[in-house]
Amino acid sequence: MSERDFCANLARLRREKGVSQRKAASDLHISQALLSHYENGAREPGLAFVCRACDYYGVTADFLLGRTAASVSPRISPDSFRQLAAQLRQIAEQAESYL
Repeated sequence: MSERDFCANLARLRREKGVSQRKAASDLHISQALLSHYENGAREPGLAFVCRACDYYGVTADFLLGRTAASVSPRISPDSFRQLAAQLRQIAEQAESYL
């Protein structure tokens, strides 16, 4: 893990979400200049910002901080999780009918 991982992940997640620095900064309750500093490594954020950014982008802190591989993005929306849970319940009910 390096500081560059965090900076690169923060900028990449913003681009993937399709929002400008101005929009993301507003949504995250910071100035555009400060978000720019975070994305280019000129400043380090505090824990409160890291938590807000994780919630905003739907990722874990480990992913945002570069502690997990980029290829295994842990992002899953609450709706997707609920759909998956419903499908698993349906499969379990079907399996019980065969017993």
